[in-house]
Amino acid sequence: MSDHELLLPQVTEENICLPLAISAVSKYWNVNLPLSEAKEIAKKYPNMRGSILIEGIELAQRHGLGSLILHSSIAELKKIIDMGIPPIVILPGLYETVQHASVISGYDDAEKTILHYIPQQDQIGAIPEKQFDKLWEEDGRLVILLATPDIIDTIRLENKSKEKSNRLCFVSEKLNLQGSQDDAIRALKEAVSLDENNSTALCLLGGIYNERNLPECVQFYEKSIQSNKKSYLAYRGLGNYYLKTKQYDMAEKNYTSAIEINSSRFGPIYKNRGLARMSLNKNKQARQDFEDYLKYSPNAKDKDSIIQAIKEM
Repeated sequence: MSDHELLLPQVTEENICLPLAISAVSKYWNVNLPLSEAKEIAKKYPNMRGSILIEGIELAQRHGLGSLILHSSIAELKKIIDMGIPPIVILPGLYETVQHASVISGYDDAEKTILHYIPQQDQIGAIPEKQFDKLWEEDGRLVILLATPDIIDTIRLENKSKEKSNRLCFVSEKLNLQGSQDDAIRALKEAVSLDENNSTALCLLGGIYNERNLPECVQFYEKSIQSNKKSYLAYRGLGNYYLKTKQYDMAEKNYTSAIEINSSRFGPIYKNRGLARMSLNKNKQARQDFEDYLKYSPNAKDKDSIIQAIKEM
């Protein structure tokens, strides 16, 4: 065991409104969040896949914990762990999951690794520091701190408006899922007014305008990339917009930029780039994209039709 490792309790049950990461950290502070309350809240999100992190954070706050949502760094992450606080970080997902929350349980300076909490007993997930930071950078190095209010109060914030800006990003996602898109846009515009370089807020704004098929999405995605050159989701969003508007060369370019950042993050991006390349008469490259789509999306619902399309190319 590393000298810089925190022991977290084993957690098995979770819910879309009580993600495992929130439950594990709350239990670490001896706060047992009621699954029944989370299940009741979850009724507002029928057919929802994944988790709604802000609902879990707000549930923890209602039961006595404090929270902060910050942009951080490896050095700060280590200081937080040495304070006895297990941080929750936002990392890229795999295959068809866009993002996931992971609890960092420690670090090992000798091995240069970051340790991830795994709910199974006696298991540790170690990832090299450089690889972890490369992944973490894609979503703006966001970290969520949950602790007792007295401990949260000891963490000095140089810029409290940035914390509020980050929090509004999570709130906006909740509002959007509840069908309150206009309120989500207002929350994100406030987030940008508090921190004009908040790449997450800018990317989320681009996403909502993209859903509405509005060209304004482009400027927000581009500003997100200006703030974070590794903003995978902003490049992917631009690719989606240009594919919809039949600007296939731009779609291919932006999908490629996203894939260069992380080739295995999101399987369906290969199908989309393949479609763009087919429209550009780049059939050989499109075929490879469709094969990669099946590789990274092994459970794709359109698997059979893609296999057929490959055979006919």
